[in-house]
Amino acid sequence: MKKILSTMRRAIEDYNMIEDGDKIAIGVSGGKDSLVLLKAFWHLKMFYPKDFQMVAITLDLGYVENDYTPIVKLCEELQIEYKVIKTNIKEVVFDIRNEKNPCALCAKLRGGALHNAAIDEGCNKVCLGHHFDDVIETFFLSLFYEGRINCFSPVNFLDRKKITLIRPFIYTTEKEIRGVAKRHNLPVCKNPCPADGNTKRQAMKEFVAEKFLTDKGFKDRIFNAVCTSGIDGWKKEGRKQRVTDKKAEN
Repeated sequence: MKKILSTMRRAIEDYNMIEDGDKIAIGVSGGKDSLVLLKAFWHLKMFYPKDFQMVAITLDLGYVENDYTPIVKLCEELQIEYKVIKTNIKEVVFDIRNEKNPCALCAKLRGGALHNAAIDEGCNKVCLGHHFDDVIETFFLSLFYEGRINCFSPVNFLDRKKITLIRPFIYTTEKEIRGVAKRHNLPVCKNPCPADGNTKRQAMKEFVAEKFLTDKGFKDRIFNAVCTSGIDGWKKEGRKQRVTDKKAEN
């Protein structure tokens, strides 16, 4: 957890993600990324110099009758307020629209529902668990499937809703997150989406993993390219290139 707290704090400070008085909604899907993010923010709050509040929010997408008891228990242990918001996103995406490529619509609906829930809870920021590997995969998704150089931003202010999205795991690798989730025995839930494992993002994940097998500097170079390419929200004067722990990755 110490390493994750270090990379997370560096990202927060590099991009001014947290200010005094913030109330932050932590998006908790039940996957490893969001649960480690929740636990990391609990640790961060104990020593971070800026005072902030947080609430954990889960969207029930309507796939199955989910048991949120393990997450409820975790939030009770951490003394973090927890909300479950019922939605009909599964019905809209798979039953009404019958999307063959459901990810874009699902992401849009989930984002809207989470932002609205955060506003209802009095939050001015939403914290998401996108990590270092997500940055690289999203870059290639945009390049290969949209024909453009693009990626999500570390910080993104939504003008229409007057809420800010922050992504403090951008320097943290998926392998680091997976290790913390296992060591802390976090109650990771299986993704209930019927399209899980058969998506364009999964194809990019496999592409990146294959390249990394024979080129250990591949991910760092792509990440540095994102940071220096002029993509909105990424370029920062004096920010150092993120270097992965090669021993951890080998």
